[in-house]
Amino acid sequence: MIRQLRLALLGSLIAGPVLAGGPPPDYEAVRAGFASSEAWLLDRRGEPLSSVRLDPGVRRLDWVRLEELSPRLKEALVASEDRRFFEHGGVDWQAFVAALWDNLQRGLDGRRPRGGSTLSMQLAAMLDESLRARGAPRSLEQKWDQAMAARELERRWTKAQILEAYLNLAAFRGELQGVAAAARGLFGKAPSGLDEAESVILAALLRAPNAAPALVGRRACTVAAQAGFAGDCERIESLAVAALSGRYRIDPEVDLAPHLARRLLAEPGSRVTSTLDARLQRFAVDALTRHLGELSGRNVEDGAVLVLDNASGEVLAYVGSSGDLSRAAQVDGVAALRQAGSTLKPFLYGLALERRMLTAASVLDDSPLILATPVGLYVPQNYERHYLGKVSLRTALGASLNVPAVRTAELVGIDAFHGRLLAFGLSSLTRPADYYGPALALGSADVNLLALTNAYRALANGGELRPVSFKPADGAAPGRRAMSAAAAFIVADILADRAARAPVFGLENPLATRVWSAVKTGTSKDMRDNWCVGFTDRYTVGVWVGNFGGSPMRDVSGVSGAAPVWREIVHFLHAAQPSVAPKPPAGVVAKAVSYVPQIEAARREWFLAGTETGRIEVLPEDRGPVPRIAYPPEGTILALDPDIPADRQRVVLQARPRAAGLVWLDAGRVIDTDGGRAAWTPRPGRHRLVLTDADGRELDAVSVEVRGAAGLEEAQQQGGEQR
Repeated sequence: MIRQLRLALLGSLIAGPVLAGGPPPDYEAVRAGFASSEAWLLDRRGEPLSSVRLDPGVRRLDWVRLEELSPRLKEALVASEDRRFFEHGGVDWQAFVAALWDNLQRGLDGRRPRGGSTLSMQLAAMLDESLRARGAPRSLEQKWDQAMAARELERRWTKAQILEAYLNLAAFRGELQGVAAAARGLFGKAPSGLDEAESVILAALLRAPNAAPALVGRRACTVAAQAGFAGDCERIESLAVAALSGRYRIDPEVDLAPHLARRLLAEPGSRVTSTLDARLQRFAVDALTRHLGELSGRNVEDGAVLVLDNASGEVLAYVGSSGDLSRAAQVDGVAALRQAGSTLKPFLYGLALERRMLTAASVLDDSPLILATPVGLYVPQNYERHYLGKVSLRTALGASLNVPAVRTAELVGIDAFHGRLLAFGLSSLTRPADYYGPALALGSADVNLLALTNAYRALANGGELRPVSFKPADGAAPGRRAMSAAAAFIVADILADRAARAPVFGLENPLATRVWSAVKTGTSKDMRDNWCVGFTDRYTVGVWVGNFGGSPMRDVSGVSGAAPVWREIVHFLHAAQPSVAPKPPAGVVAKAVSYVPQIEAARREWFLAGTETGRIEVLPEDRGPVPRIAYPPEGTILALDPDIPADRQRVVLQARPRAAGLVWLDAGRVIDTDGGRAAWTPRPGRHRLVLTDADGRELDAVSVEVRGAAGLEEAQQQGGEQR
């Protein structure tokens, strides 16, 4: 048998190798074809931002050059797998023949076959599928083909290239393939930092990647002795058990934009260049997490930030969550739908300006309001729970007053306002306008930060809506007009006016920046969301703060929650460059305006050409419109509360505008009067409430129904006596 083997070997050396799968690929082709299971998101200058695993079948990281590997790992590998690696030409004939003979003997008595493969032979099998073992030991013919392939590989590749490729292609443990994934997954470090104990454990895994941890530890001790390391076997074995017993975790080396990475990355091994600026992204992440940390104790844990370039639409920063502060860090706050709050008001007032229904100087009524809707009464209230009375549109928008916004929505029409929001790209408003009703003026609809910030960018661009871009493009995409340039200019001027904000926010607040900026805050119902969105001459910045779970914050408004982050980012963006106020477009004129009486100070105001006026006279209530019944509306149904004594139940009747001498009547009986307000004690039945002037002339009337059990008072009285 030995003579036959020697003759076969001699014949092969004379005739040259016969390859089953053809010649091996070039080293450069193998390296170029190696694909990481991860994909990388890069910033606009090529700096890594985040990585995402996309191949679920295997875990590979980037290819590692031989010079980047720990010398101890190379020594352990050669000592364990191929002691004469640097001496043979691909096949260690001494070991090969001995293994063949030994395996023949083992086959006769049923013992497990013994290997004799060099590193080159093992690599040849990795590169050629036909040379791989398939569950059973290789046949003599397969072993011979593997040996011949290894000889050819050594003719084409250097020893360094073979070692490097082997360590990058070898399976180490479970799905961990390649030394980079093994080092990071098992020891949490780069391959260059592996010490002796870690190196011998990895080398031991190559023989049996899925062996029991204790067995790997004992094998690693043997490898340490073979390599001449002065290793502590007890430490090596305990380290092997600790590294191999639990689930491994590979954290990204950098993870600045995980949500955008998941949005853009689709191909394993790819590197996608985005429009993000790593320096700005890093600052935005830090500003958000730092400020949310300052709000600890107020039930605030989530937030998101978006920064857009006004001209190009490029996304410069995209922070989807607060990371470790959040219990739902995987949720993308830039794309998540949240209630808009007061952030929709600029688009409402812009519509009223554009249709010439109002001007920035027009007087609006900030006083209690009750509206009848198909689902009941709607009673809007200001955030501060008090009213300013007569104010200009400039003040109403700047100070974010709610009641004037609702009145304006009623003026322009909810359908028209709904259509305007869709024109600004807020496509999440999928229900018809009457579904939202007058509450749409106060942001009852759900929007996401991406669409809302781009809508404000449209205001910055003179009312022209253009798409955003996440990848570098050759130029700005074409847009469409959502609002006239003249109306957009006036809205932006109001949003930049500190004096217009002062009645509610004061002159100094987080909305006041060192540069020209236009900004609006918003807070949703029960303080579940707050926003701050605004723009400078070059950038638009949007910030959302809240809780993904929907729980309300405690004493956190748009000014205290989102605005400080917004201002920090604006100052960062303009640290070395000013922001210049936009020039007025065609169709806008400036004119000095004064009020009589002086509800606001005289000022220079912007008007659409043809709507300008220099004097606005606010008529006294007795010279204004004829008073009408504001509450209750026609057809109102009231229900008496059986748990409250009947004589203590009151309904406040209201007339608008209020005027002296107004009288309320119920079936001809005088109820009471106080210039338009009356406290009425309702009784079960149908009633016709009449409003008259001091001379008894009927001004308005409504029919209402009061429901309650007959004899309510008697029943309550008896119940009181029983108690």
